[in-house]
Amino acid sequence: MTSTASPSGRAWLINALVTVVLWGVWGAFSDQSAKHGFPDTLVYCVWALTMIPPAFIALRMGGSKLELSGKAVAYGMAVGLLGAGGQMVLFYALTRGPAYLIFPIISLSPLVTILMSFAFLGERTGKLGIVGIALALIALPIFNYAPADGSATGGSEWFILALIVLLAWGVQAYFMKSANNYMSAEGIFFYMMVAGLLLIPVAWLLTDRSHPINWGWTGMTAVIQVLNAIGALTLVYAFRYGKAIIVAPLSNAGAPLATAVISLIALGVMPGPLKIVGLILALAASLLLAVEPDAADDAVAGESHPVLS
Repeated sequence: MTSTASPSGRAWLINALVTVVLWGVWGAFSDQSAKHGFPDTLVYCVWALTMIPPAFIALRMGGSKLELSGKAVAYGMAVGLLGAGGQMVLFYALTRGPAYLIFPIISLSPLVTILMSFAFLGERTGKLGIVGIALALIALPIFNYAPADGSATGGSEWFILALIVLLAWGVQAYFMKSANNYMSAEGIFFYMMVAGLLLIPVAWLLTDRSHPINWGWTGMTAVIQVLNAIGALTLVYAFRYGKAIIVAPLSNAGAPLATAVISLIALGVMPGPLKIVGLILALAASLLLAVEPDAADDAVAGESHPVLS
Protein backbone atom coordinates (compact mmCIF):
# COMPACT_ATOMS: atom_id res chain seq x y z
CA MET A 1 0.00 0.00 0.00
CA THR A 2 1.36 3.36 -0.99
CA SER A 3 0.23 6.92 -0.60
CA THR A 4 0.42 8.81 -3.85
CA ALA A 5 -0.95 11.98 -5.29
CA SER A 6 -3.61 11.67 -7.92
CA PRO A 7 -3.67 14.85 -10.03
CA SER A 8 -6.21 13.32 -12.39
CA GLY A 9 -8.69 12.73 -9.58
CA ARG A 10 -8.93 9.06 -10.57
CA ALA A 11 -7.95 7.50 -7.27
CA TRP A 12 -11.55 6.30 -6.91
CA LEU A 13 -11.26 4.47 -10.24
CA ILE A 14 -7.91 2.86 -9.46
CA ASN A 15 -9.20 1.54 -6.14
CA ALA A 16 -12.49 0.42 -7.72
CA LEU A 17 -10.61 -1.48 -10.43
CA VAL A 18 -8.34 -3.12 -7.83
CA THR A 19 -11.52 -4.24 -6.05
CA VAL A 20 -12.95 -5.58 -9.29
CA VAL A 21 -9.80 -7.61 -10.03
CA LEU A 22 -9.44 -8.99 -6.48
CA TRP A 23 -13.11 -9.86 -6.21
CA GLY A 24 -12.99 -11.31 -9.71
CA VAL A 25 -10.22 -13.75 -8.72
CA TRP A 26 -11.98 -14.44 -5.43
CA GLY A 27 -15.26 -15.13 -7.24
CA ALA A 28 -13.62 -17.56 -9.64
CA PHE A 29 -12.27 -19.72 -6.82
CA SER A 30 -14.66 -18.97 -3.93
CA ASP A 31 -16.75 -22.11 -4.47
CA GLN A 32 -13.74 -24.42 -4.17
CA SER A 33 -13.87 -24.52 -0.36
CA ALA A 34 -17.44 -25.83 -0.23
CA LYS A 35 -16.69 -28.29 -3.04
CA HIS A 36 -13.87 -29.70 -0.92
CA GLY A 37 -15.99 -30.15 2.18
CA PHE A 38 -15.47 -26.85 4.01
CA PRO A 39 -18.92 -25.29 4.73
CA ASP A 40 -19.78 -21.74 3.71
CA THR A 41 -20.45 -20.75 7.32
CA LEU A 42 -16.89 -21.68 8.24
CA VAL A 43 -15.68 -19.86 5.13
CA TYR A 44 -17.29 -16.78 6.69
CA CYS A 45 -15.32 -17.34 9.89
CA VAL A 46 -12.08 -17.56 7.93
CA TRP A 47 -12.99 -14.45 5.93
CA ALA A 48 -13.64 -12.47 9.12
CA LEU A 49 -10.22 -13.47 10.44
CA THR A 50 -8.50 -12.49 7.18
CA MET A 51 -9.85 -8.95 7.70
CA ILE A 52 -7.54 -8.48 10.70
CA PRO A 53 -4.12 -8.03 8.96
CA PRO A 54 -5.34 -5.54 6.30
CA ALA A 55 -7.16 -3.52 8.98
CA PHE A 56 -4.10 -3.04 11.15
CA ILE A 57 -1.71 -2.56 8.21
CA ALA A 58 -3.99 0.11 6.72
CA LEU A 59 -4.19 1.97 10.03
CA ARG A 60 -0.42 1.89 10.46
CA MET A 61 0.54 2.84 6.90
CA GLY A 62 -2.23 5.39 6.54
CA GLY A 63 -0.94 7.27 9.55
CA SER A 64 -4.44 7.56 10.95
CA LYS A 65 -5.49 7.24 14.55
CA LEU A 66 -8.58 5.14 15.13
CA GLU A 67 -11.58 7.42 15.63
CA LEU A 68 -13.33 6.66 18.92
CA SER A 69 -16.11 9.25 18.90
CA GLY A 70 -19.67 8.00 19.22
CA LYS A 71 -20.54 9.06 15.68
CA ALA A 72 -17.48 7.35 14.19
CA VAL A 73 -18.12 4.11 16.08
CA ALA A 74 -21.82 4.18 15.09
CA TYR A 75 -21.04 4.71 11.39
CA GLY A 76 -18.24 2.15 11.35
CA MET A 77 -20.25 -0.54 13.10
CA ALA A 78 -23.29 0.21 10.92
CA VAL A 79 -21.20 -0.44 7.80
CA GLY A 80 -19.74 -3.61 9.29
CA LEU A 81 -22.92 -5.09 10.75
CA LEU A 82 -24.99 -4.37 7.64
CA GLY A 83 -22.42 -6.19 5.50
CA ALA A 84 -21.76 -9.13 7.81
CA GLY A 85 -25.37 -9.35 8.95
CA GLY A 86 -26.53 -9.46 5.34
CA GLN A 87 -24.15 -12.36 4.76
CA MET A 88 -25.64 -14.23 7.73
CA VAL A 89 -29.18 -13.70 6.42
CA LEU A 90 -28.04 -14.89 2.99
CA PHE A 91 -26.77 -18.16 4.48
CA TYR A 92 -30.22 -18.78 5.98
CA ALA A 93 -32.08 -17.64 2.85
CA LEU A 94 -30.23 -20.21 0.75
CA THR A 95 -31.57 -22.96 3.03
CA ARG A 96 -35.14 -21.75 2.47
CA GLY A 97 -35.25 -20.95 -1.22
CA PRO A 98 -33.59 -21.35 -4.63
CA ALA A 99 -30.26 -19.66 -5.23
CA TYR A 100 -31.19 -19.01 -8.88
CA LEU A 101 -33.89 -16.59 -7.68
CA ILE A 102 -32.20 -15.22 -4.55
CA PHE A 103 -28.96 -13.99 -6.14
CA PRO A 104 -30.60 -11.96 -8.95
CA ILE A 105 -32.66 -10.17 -6.29
CA ILE A 106 -29.76 -9.25 -4.01
CA SER A 107 -27.61 -8.25 -6.98
CA LEU A 108 -29.83 -5.18 -7.31
CA SER A 109 -28.53 -3.74 -4.02
CA PRO A 110 -26.69 -0.92 -5.91
CA LEU A 111 -30.13 0.45 -6.79
CA VAL A 112 -30.73 1.14 -3.10
CA THR A 113 -27.33 2.84 -2.84
CA ILE A 114 -28.02 4.97 -5.91
CA LEU A 115 -31.43 6.12 -4.68
CA MET A 116 -30.14 6.95 -1.18
CA SER A 117 -27.07 8.78 -2.51
CA PHE A 118 -29.24 10.75 -4.93
CA ALA A 119 -31.74 11.71 -2.22
CA PHE A 120 -29.52 12.26 0.84
CA LEU A 121 -26.05 13.05 -0.51
CA GLY A 122 -27.15 15.07 -3.52
CA GLU A 123 -24.97 13.03 -5.87
CA ARG A 124 -25.54 13.49 -9.59
CA THR A 125 -23.90 12.18 -12.73
CA GLY A 126 -23.82 12.93 -16.45
CA LYS A 127 -25.45 11.14 -19.36
CA LEU A 128 -22.65 8.58 -19.67
CA GLY A 129 -22.99 7.76 -15.98
CA ILE A 130 -26.76 7.33 -16.25
CA VAL A 131 -26.43 4.93 -19.19
CA GLY A 132 -23.63 3.05 -17.42
CA ILE A 133 -25.68 2.67 -14.24
CA ALA A 134 -28.68 1.42 -16.22
CA LEU A 135 -26.58 -1.16 -18.09
CA ALA A 136 -24.97 -2.33 -14.84
CA LEU A 137 -28.33 -2.80 -13.15
CA ILE A 138 -29.54 -4.84 -16.13
CA ALA A 139 -26.37 -6.94 -16.23
CA LEU A 140 -26.31 -7.86 -12.53
CA PRO A 141 -29.42 -10.09 -12.43
CA ILE A 142 -28.32 -11.74 -15.68
CA PHE A 143 -24.94 -12.64 -14.13
CA ASN A 144 -26.61 -14.21 -11.11
CA TYR A 145 -29.45 -15.96 -12.88
CA ALA A 146 -29.33 -19.73 -13.28
CA PRO A 147 -32.14 -21.84 -14.76
CA ALA A 148 -34.44 -23.59 -12.32
CA ASP A 149 -33.41 -27.11 -11.41
CA GLY A 150 -36.87 -28.21 -10.34
CA SER A 151 -36.37 -27.47 -6.65
CA ALA A 152 -39.23 -26.01 -4.67
CA THR A 153 -39.27 -22.31 -3.96
CA GLY A 154 -40.10 -22.85 -0.26
CA GLY A 155 -42.93 -20.29 -0.04
CA SER A 156 -42.37 -16.57 0.37
CA GLU A 157 -39.91 -16.63 3.29
CA TRP A 158 -36.86 -16.79 1.03
CA PHE A 159 -38.15 -13.77 -0.93
CA ILE A 160 -38.45 -11.65 2.23
CA LEU A 161 -34.98 -12.76 3.35
CA ALA A 162 -33.54 -11.89 -0.07
CA LEU A 163 -35.06 -8.42 0.17
CA ILE A 164 -33.49 -7.99 3.60
CA VAL A 165 -30.06 -8.81 2.17
CA LEU A 166 -30.66 -6.45 -0.76
CA LEU A 167 -31.56 -3.61 1.60
CA ALA A 168 -28.72 -4.38 4.02
CA TRP A 169 -26.02 -4.32 1.35
CA GLY A 170 -27.50 -1.34 -0.45
CA VAL A 171 -27.70 0.70 2.76
CA GLN A 172 -24.21 -0.50 3.76
CA ALA A 173 -22.70 1.04 0.62
CA TYR A 174 -24.51 4.31 1.32
CA PHE A 175 -23.18 4.42 4.88
CA MET A 176 -19.72 3.49 3.60
CA LYS A 177 -19.80 6.67 1.54
CA SER A 178 -21.39 8.96 4.13
CA ALA A 179 -19.12 7.67 6.92
CA ASN A 180 -16.18 9.32 5.15
CA ASN A 181 -17.51 12.67 6.39
CA TYR A 182 -16.74 11.65 9.97
CA MET A 183 -13.80 9.25 9.85
CA SER A 184 -10.90 7.91 7.82
CA ALA A 185 -11.26 5.07 5.33
CA GLU A 186 -8.89 3.05 7.52
CA GLY A 187 -11.18 3.58 10.50
CA ILE A 188 -14.23 2.45 8.53
CA PHE A 189 -12.49 -0.75 7.52
CA PHE A 190 -11.30 -1.38 11.08
CA TYR A 191 -14.87 -1.28 12.37
CA MET A 192 -15.96 -3.50 9.48
CA MET A 193 -13.39 -6.01 10.72
CA VAL A 194 -14.70 -5.76 14.30
CA ALA A 195 -18.30 -6.32 13.16
CA GLY A 196 -17.27 -9.33 11.11
CA LEU A 197 -15.51 -10.89 14.09
CA LEU A 198 -18.53 -10.31 16.34
CA LEU A 199 -20.70 -12.47 14.08
CA ILE A 200 -18.31 -15.42 13.96
CA PRO A 201 -20.22 -17.21 16.81
CA VAL A 202 -23.42 -16.93 14.75
CA ALA A 203 -21.75 -18.51 11.71
CA TRP A 204 -20.26 -21.22 13.94
CA LEU A 205 -23.70 -22.09 15.34
CA LEU A 206 -25.23 -22.18 11.85
CA THR A 207 -22.63 -24.68 10.62
CA ASP A 208 -24.10 -28.02 9.55
CA ARG A 209 -22.07 -30.70 11.31
CA SER A 210 -24.10 -33.62 10.00
CA HIS A 211 -21.51 -34.04 7.25
CA PRO A 212 -17.73 -34.42 7.65
CA ILE A 213 -15.79 -31.14 7.59
CA ASN A 214 -12.54 -30.97 5.65
CA TRP A 215 -10.43 -28.92 8.07
CA GLY A 216 -7.42 -29.40 5.84
CA TRP A 217 -8.93 -26.92 3.40
CA THR A 218 -8.75 -24.09 5.96
CA GLY A 219 -5.42 -22.73 4.73
CA MET A 220 -6.46 -22.56 1.08
CA THR A 221 -9.73 -20.94 2.13
CA ALA A 222 -7.75 -18.23 3.90
CA VAL A 223 -5.69 -17.58 0.76
CA ILE A 224 -8.89 -17.18 -1.28
CA GLN A 225 -10.71 -15.07 1.31
CA VAL A 226 -7.86 -12.63 1.89
CA LEU A 227 -8.50 -11.43 -1.68
CA ASN A 228 -12.05 -10.62 -0.60
CA ALA A 229 -10.80 -8.79 2.49
CA ILE A 230 -8.27 -6.62 0.63
CA GLY A 231 -10.87 -5.93 -2.05
CA ALA A 232 -13.22 -4.66 0.65
CA LEU A 233 -10.52 -2.26 1.82
CA THR A 234 -9.90 -0.85 -1.65
CA LEU A 235 -13.66 -0.52 -2.04
CA VAL A 236 -13.75 1.73 1.04
CA TYR A 237 -11.11 3.95 -0.61
CA ALA A 238 -13.11 3.94 -3.85
CA PHE A 239 -16.18 5.17 -2.00
CA ARG A 240 -14.10 7.79 -0.23
CA TYR A 241 -12.87 9.42 -3.44
CA GLY A 242 -15.69 8.62 -5.85
CA LYS A 243 -19.43 9.05 -5.99
CA ALA A 244 -21.44 6.17 -4.54
CA ILE A 245 -23.84 6.22 -7.50
CA ILE A 246 -20.85 5.39 -9.73
CA VAL A 247 -18.71 3.17 -7.48
CA ALA A 248 -21.52 0.83 -6.40
CA PRO A 249 -22.68 -0.28 -9.87
CA LEU A 250 -19.13 -0.33 -11.26
CA SER A 251 -17.78 -2.63 -8.56
CA ASN A 252 -20.86 -4.86 -8.51
CA ALA A 253 -20.94 -5.29 -12.30
CA GLY A 254 -17.18 -5.33 -12.86
CA ALA A 255 -16.40 -8.10 -10.36
CA PRO A 256 -18.62 -10.74 -12.05
CA LEU A 257 -17.14 -9.68 -15.39
CA ALA A 258 -13.63 -10.30 -14.05
CA THR A 259 -14.74 -13.59 -12.51
CA ALA A 260 -16.11 -14.80 -15.84
CA VAL A 261 -12.90 -13.90 -17.69
CA ILE A 262 -10.65 -15.49 -15.04
CA SER A 263 -12.83 -18.63 -14.88
CA LEU A 264 -12.56 -18.96 -18.64
CA ILE A 265 -8.77 -18.57 -18.65
CA ALA A 266 -7.83 -20.46 -15.47
CA LEU A 267 -10.62 -23.03 -15.15
CA GLY A 268 -11.77 -23.42 -18.75
CA VAL A 269 -15.36 -22.57 -17.79
CA MET A 270 -17.30 -21.21 -20.75
CA PRO A 271 -20.30 -19.02 -19.83
CA GLY A 272 -23.67 -19.75 -21.44
CA PRO A 273 -25.41 -17.45 -23.96
CA LEU A 274 -27.26 -15.48 -21.26
CA LYS A 275 -24.05 -14.94 -19.29
CA ILE A 276 -22.33 -13.70 -22.44
CA VAL A 277 -25.06 -11.08 -22.80
CA GLY A 278 -24.40 -10.09 -19.19
CA LEU A 279 -20.68 -9.87 -19.93
CA ILE A 280 -21.24 -7.51 -22.85
CA LEU A 281 -23.57 -5.30 -20.84
CA ALA A 282 -21.21 -5.24 -17.84
CA LEU A 283 -18.24 -4.40 -20.05
CA ALA A 284 -20.14 -1.53 -21.66
CA ALA A 285 -21.32 -0.30 -18.25
CA SER A 286 -17.82 -0.47 -16.79
CA LEU A 287 -16.33 1.50 -19.68
CA LEU A 288 -19.00 4.20 -19.47
CA LEU A 289 -18.67 4.53 -15.70
CA ALA A 290 -14.88 4.60 -15.92
CA VAL A 291 -14.83 7.49 -18.38
CA GLU A 292 -17.63 9.45 -16.68
CA PRO A 293 -15.99 12.84 -15.99
CA ASP A 294 -18.18 13.63 -12.95
CA ALA A 295 -17.49 10.41 -11.03
CA ALA A 296 -14.92 11.85 -8.60
CA ASP A 297 -16.17 13.32 -5.34
CA ASP A 298 -15.67 17.08 -5.55
CA ALA A 299 -15.19 17.30 -1.78
CA VAL A 300 -11.90 15.39 -1.95
CA ALA A 301 -10.71 16.16 -5.48
CA GLY A 302 -7.08 17.18 -5.60
CA GLU A 303 -6.18 15.61 -2.24
CA SER A 304 -3.40 13.09 -1.72
CA HIS A 305 -5.09 9.74 -2.17
CA PRO A 306 -3.97 6.43 -0.71
CA VAL A 307 -4.10 3.78 -3.40
CA LEU A 308 -3.78 0.08 -2.72
CA SER A 309 -1.98 -1.97 -5.29
